[in-house]
Amino acid sequence: MARIDRRSFFGAALSGAAAFSFASRSWAADTGGVKPVAPASPAVQGPDTLFLTWQEDPTTTMTVQWVGPATNTDTSVQYATVDSPIWQIASTVLKPYPNTDLKVHRCHIRGLRPGTEYQFQIGGIEPTLRFRTMPAKATNTIQFVTGGDAGIDVHAINTNVLAAKQEPYFALIMGDLAYDNGRSPETFTQYLRNYRAHMVDVKGRLIPMLGGIGNHEVNGGYKGQRENAPQYLSVFDGFYPEKTFGVLDIGDYLSLVMLDSGHIAPIAGEQTDWLAKTLAERQSRPHLIVANHVPAYPSIRVPTGAEGKFGTGEEQRQHWSPLFERYNVDVVLEHHDHAFKRTHPLTNGMKDKNGVLYLGDGSWGKLRMPKSAEHRPYLAAFNPTYHMTTHRLEGEQRFHVAVEESGKIADVCVTTNKRPARRG
Repeated sequence: MARIDRRSFFGAALSGAAAFSFASRSWAADTGGVKPVAPASPAVQGPDTLFLTWQEDPTTTMTVQWVGPATNTDTSVQYATVDSPIWQIASTVLKPYPNTDLKVHRCHIRGLRPGTEYQFQIGGIEPTLRFRTMPAKATNTIQFVTGGDAGIDVHAINTNVLAAKQEPYFALIMGDLAYDNGRSPETFTQYLRNYRAHMVDVKGRLIPMLGGIGNHEVNGGYKGQRENAPQYLSVFDGFYPEKTFGVLDIGDYLSLVMLDSGHIAPIAGEQTDWLAKTLAERQSRPHLIVANHVPAYPSIRVPTGAEGKFGTGEEQRQHWSPLFERYNVDVVLEHHDHAFKRTHPLTNGMKDKNGVLYLGDGSWGKLRMPKSAEHRPYLAAFNPTYHMTTHRLEGEQRFHVAVEESGKIADVCVTTNKRPARRG
């Protein structure tokens, strides 16, 4: 892992002239500390809770979902490539949206072309919306955004707007999406409305959302059952049909391993066994990224426990971090502490140039000020600021750019693949 500063990032040859275009296009100017005001929500066409996600192969499928009342109108999804007059139809199924009279409308579309832009309509009538599938091969750069701990207030909306400006292929929100606590469907519904209103890129494409589970998805926060996360699982059970952890393989270049840090699935036991097998099977992937909610290396909370209780991340450090190190995970994305952090590359908690990088700590829309200035030697950078991270994949190299709510770049670092090179 290499650290580069802002000036060298903009001046570096990231594919020649494309680098400057990327940097200048993607981030707004620093606002000079002026308190941000959320932009007005644009007029939304179609269902105001509409969002896209994936249940399986992102290169050939797309899942279209929204929450609303059951009606007698046509809710099928018609779709075609943007340059084709030939439309196809996929049916929509309805399932409960718990603790309400509303329904989750889900249309799972298969057989799409990789790396292709599509247009689609609900019910075969206006408006016509757009999405794009993931490329099967990373012949060009791939860009996506990540974060966690969002909520529904002004800061979450501002970060949505900032994230959409990056023109990402998708957004991974890894836990504490709406802060519905498994008890407030109204809060979760508003989160979807905010996402629909603002997570559209400058070319009018809806940005698919991947979600991971955190404590504020679950009534009780930890050691719950599936029924304790009713809203979250009503829309993400396509990807998490039985377990609240999983892996999404994208083309031949990226695997996203999404874990449950003890909210429904225990950390030790089955999930750890699955993690070891999953990482071992993906050693030939150029980009192997893990994401979870509670950080193994927290920036604010206390990392060591007392009186027989685990500290924050202590159980992950015991069961998961050795696997991350053994299988040379490229980066671990962590959240929950509501700040920006970057660790040193770590092996067994110690600085090691060949170790694992942990990025966090979940401040898409929530912020927590540290109660003390306690030094934590595993931290390389820390800032209590709202932020999200843009990840840019180039070959077997990754650029990780943390951007504050104002548009100011908080941090830039680079990671490279440490696993054996692929053959053939």
